[in-house]
Amino acid sequence: MKLFTPIINSIATVGRYMQLMGRVFSRPERLHMYFKQYVNELVKLGVDSVGIVLLISFFIGAVICIQIKLNIESPWMPRMVVGYTTREILVLEFSSSIMCLILAGKVGSNIASEIGTMRVTQQIDALEIMGVNSASYLILPKIIALMTMIPLLVIFSITSGVIGAYCTAWIGGIMSAEDLTFGIQYSFQEWFIWCSCIKSLFFAFIIASVSAYFGYTVEGGSIGVGKASTDSVVMSSVLILFSDLVLTQLLMG
Repeated sequence: MKLFTPIINSIATVGRYMQLMGRVFSRPERLHMYFKQYVNELVKLGVDSVGIVLLISFFIGAVICIQIKLNIESPWMPRMVVGYTTREILVLEFSSSIMCLILAGKVGSNIASEIGTMRVTQQIDALEIMGVNSASYLILPKIIALMTMIPLLVIFSITSGVIGAYCTAWIGGIMSAEDLTFGIQYSFQEWFIWCSCIKSLFFAFIIASVSAYFGYTVEGGSIGVGKASTDSVVMSSVLILFSDLVLTQLLMG
């Protein structure tokens, strides 16, 4: 029986998650309260993450450009390949998938710890006593806000990465800006941008809903909040990687 315990616990966790999502997406009582929460979450989860997204993307774009130039430089290789490869890496994987993994650590832990603290301090119980659907009131604005901001952050990330590549080419002198520009523009497919945005919507839902679940169902005191925060980041990361595999096959297969 002990052999099947982890499987049973996993199934029970999925069931509780689905029940919570059912409460989250029930009809809101007062839309103006939700809209106010939504605007607050836009700032807290999205706008406050712009800085780290731009900074990381800038340096990753610069490093990718340097690495590609150093490792595939050959008389037989066109010089524009550096810009082309840099663009493809940023658009197809880094700015959508890897950036969302980074945000799962920043935003996901924030959501889990915030809701978990409300649970252990009985603020959620107080909302229930007042007749408020606490699951919908606390979680739904976070999900919608993150799904609104993540595609924008993906576009910012791609732009910042390209700027980082240009700065490396210009300041480091590793290649001419004309060759880099030609490579970035070469055989560009708009669908790849849409693929990144579509994938990021799913990743945003995973980050917000999974982190909120672990925070909402936390047990114990501050130790439980810390464990919920850690579990939310781990589970969100695993689900993002798995869904990235599935979505990439569906969208680009």
